[in-house]
Amino acid sequence: MPNIKPSVSYSFTMRLYIENKPGMLAQVLNVIAEHEGDPGAVDVVKVEGNYKVRDITVSARDEDHSSDIVEAIRSLEGIKVHNVSDEVFLLHLGGKIHIQNKVPVDTRNTLSMAYTPGVGRISKAIAEDKEKAHNLTIKKNSVAVVSDGSAVLGLGDIGPEAAMPVMEGKAMLLKEFADIDGFPICLDTKDVDDIVRSVELMAPTFGGINLEDISAPRCFHIEDRLKESLDIPVFHDDQHGTAIVTMAATINALKIVDKKLEDIKVVIVGAGAAGVAITKILEDDGAHNILCCDSSGIINRDRMPELNNTKQWLTKNTNPDDVSGTVVDAAKDADLIIGVSVPGAIPREAIENMADDPIVFAMSNPVPEIRPEEINDIVKIIATGRSDYPNQINNVLAFPGIFRGAIDARATDINEEMKLAAAHAIADNIDDDNLDTDYIVPSVFNKQVAPQVAEAVENAAYESGVARRDKS
Repeated sequence: MPNIKPSVSYSFTMRLYIENKPGMLAQVLNVIAEHEGDPGAVDVVKVEGNYKVRDITVSARDEDHSSDIVEAIRSLEGIKVHNVSDEVFLLHLGGKIHIQNKVPVDTRNTLSMAYTPGVGRISKAIAEDKEKAHNLTIKKNSVAVVSDGSAVLGLGDIGPEAAMPVMEGKAMLLKEFADIDGFPICLDTKDVDDIVRSVELMAPTFGGINLEDISAPRCFHIEDRLKESLDIPVFHDDQHGTAIVTMAATINALKIVDKKLEDIKVVIVGAGAAGVAITKILEDDGAHNILCCDSSGIINRDRMPELNNTKQWLTKNTNPDDVSGTVVDAAKDADLIIGVSVPGAIPREAIENMADDPIVFAMSNPVPEIRPEEINDIVKIIATGRSDYPNQINNVLAFPGIFRGAIDARATDINEEMKLAAAHAIADNIDDDNLDTDYIVPSVFNKQVAPQVAEAVENAAYESGVARRDKS
């Protein structure tokens, strides 16, 4: 079993009453080390009688690992575990976002301008010209983050209430990286018609729609219909955000191994929303030889009768030699394998079948299709969706800047030209001299990425004819 590193995603803080005598804290830290936990802050809270009260924060691998560490510490003589707090749950108490006024309402004059009677003049102006809503309301800088909770992270169909923390997180990232006000909206329906109509009805409030965590193939139909009916950008991030950052990682990885996209063989493991979008963007940028695999193996024309419309599209646009077989068969002489599937979907044998200098993107979260520890000895470059490994392929590199550029251009759409522009902007953020096998995508905390993506997307919106705002 490969060694799995502790993660801050499973961090917890113990309040311990420790007998006030030499060596007691060392015993606690030794137990944490023996159980392969990762200790963080150690804070003295107070001294109470014969005890020194300390808060100790520890990162673990998972919830069971956390429990094992706590129980081992409970067994120490002279140590009392007063309480244990999960740091992730603490961060979410009361939600992660809130609405804040831009100006204080602390005088009669301000109240008269912000509300009655002054606001009536603004409403009248918008009634006469609806386009003024883009400048005189939050529509100018707001995005609805819409989900039905049917495909949340790696958790699946967990419902709209359980999806809310993820949508709040998306709204946080829009604000942090692009200064866009995101509003989480979780709908209590999985009916395509209901979702489409709900978004259409709320669209006058927003400058863009970010569809999130909606299962395939419904997500394709919902996005297509909304793009047809609305005059504001609609973007399903699970598809296109993932595809854009994957494209950026591919551009830079191929520079390192000195290969060209049009010459390589690509295997995509996972034929859902992300897999289809990755296929499209790779082909738009020149890829010719792509095989897609689902849980039944390589998608080919012999399987056409059993496939849904989305996978039938894949049969017509991938697998040029119409081969069949397993993931291991597909991987023979492949240069790049991209996993957007489930944990364990890519066996080591598949990687051993690849061409020289193999590149593997294993992006299932939180557990990759294959763990880097299993294949570090045979791959040239590996990327995951996790922050605790190098080369994190994370949508936050894409969607904030994409929406910033689309909104600034008053674009009616986020089209293929804008998506490719975003991918190349992300890739170009790393100079060729700084590229490395452990550094093919920028850090998610690089504040230069979103503005550069926004600029590239805005320019592409004007060049492709979907911008409505006059270019200054």
